Amino acid sequence: MVTTKHQCFLSVLFFLGMLIISCEEFKNSDRIFFGGQIVNPSSTYVTLYKDNKTIDSLSLNLNYRFFKYYDSLETGIYKIEHIPEYKSVFLEKGDSIWARINASSFSQSIVYSGRGAAKNNFIMDLLLRFEEENSFLSSKYSSDSETFTNLIDSLLLEKKNRWILMDSINQLSPIAQKITQAAYIYPYATRKERYALLRGTYWDKKKDSLYFDFRKYLSFSETDLAFFDPYINYLLNYLSEKALDSSQNYFQNRQSTDFNIKRLRLIESHIGGSVLKNNLARAVAFEELMKMGNHKNHEKFLQQFILINNSKSYLTEVLDLHNEIEDMSAGKILPELKLQNHQLKIVSTKDVIDQPTVFYFWSQTQMSHYRNTILKAKKLEKQFPKYKFKGVCLQPFNEIVFEVYRMMEIDPQTQLAFTDFDKDSKKWVLSLLNRSIVVDANGRIIEGFGNFSAPDFADLLREN
Repeated sequence: MVTTKHQCFLSVLFFLGMLIISCEEFKNSDRIFFGGQIVNPSSTYVTLYKDNKTIDSLSLNLNYRFFKYYDSLETGIYKIEHIPEYKSVFLEKGDSIWARINASSFSQSIVYSGRGAAKNNFIMDLLLRFEEENSFLSSKYSSDSETFTNLIDSLLLEKKNRWILMDSINQLSPIAQKITQAAYIYPYATRKERYALLRGTYWDKKKDSLYFDFRKYLSFSETDLAFFDPYINYLLNYLSEKALDSSQNYFQNRQSTDFNIKRLRLIESHIGGSVLKNNLARAVAFEELMKMGNHKNHEKFLQQFILINNSKSYLTEVLDLHNEIEDMSAGKILPELKLQNHQLKIVSTKDVIDQPTVFYFWSQTQMSHYRNTILKAKKLEKQFPKYKFKGVCLQPFNEIVFEVYRMMEIDPQTQLAFTDFDKDSKKWVLSLLNRSIVVDANGRIIEGFGNFSAPDFADLLREN
């Protein structure tokens, strides 16, 4: 009789054998195999995106695995999402990639194996190294520009040498070389733009020219990178720096609608390729529309956006966001959602609200955030007994969540969960976990975009 332990061992051997066979099979194939396993899953599926469009939704099986063979996927940068986290993955024809992800520490845990894994593991390793460098570099922004430039150049050289070694071992294709090089070049270029945004006020033309000499080695029209986060993040910072006059302070100006209108105009004049232009304009539009204090100026911004953007789907998306923000403004009735309660039943928000209510949000992938949020909610419940506090989980409930409730002594009746993250989060315009929504006993919005973590959040409740 085969024991469970032996069955598990045989299962692993079978899977590894299949992976090796599929790698050999795919070497000269146009097919792409993509699969993986989610440890501590926070939902029952993963979603594959390309160019901001859903390509596929892959259900997890009983072993929390997903996989599929694709005959017609284009080579390029995709995003794999397991709500609410996502990361980029580069797929090209002939790849046979298996991903292992721990949803509790999403970015830190992703490891790829199989044909095509090396380029993706290189990109993920870079992300972790950049995170480790962040606190060190943040202490260096007080340095003079020459010292800061030398520091960035030395870090860039170190990553370049790592890339040369990785490329020599794996013999990357030209497109894979471009993307993996971009993965370390543009994050350091971003740091140089950020330094200029913070320290570049009143630079003279000579100093400005010397410092920005690195830009001549960069491209501002890379369609292949049009949906690659390191590249897009760089260009958004570049546009911000260009939008400022030499005497303007970045922090004072970045909140204004006029600043983002200038960035839109710079996209038109400085960026090449309609795909890249449209994606950047969309990103700037989302930044601007989420600045609630600018709401009265958003019509003016949208008029400029329409002139720059020629994507019908992005226009619809941006206009929908504008309308959804309007629906969440003070004085409006809270848009109705169907949520899951602690008994795993579907309830309407209309039935949940019978007194002034505060909704706060949390994710099963961010448990440290949840602990802090719960501590604050319990404190506020005692301080403001007229309010009911309802936690809303971004993912449907599971047994792990109920175990957390028992350990943290949380009343399950105070907790709800989204049933459809994409639809529900859009309806309530949820973009940050710190978000809170405050309504009166009739479900009329008092504050649709509160910051639950803010030190002065209690003042909002005290005033209403």
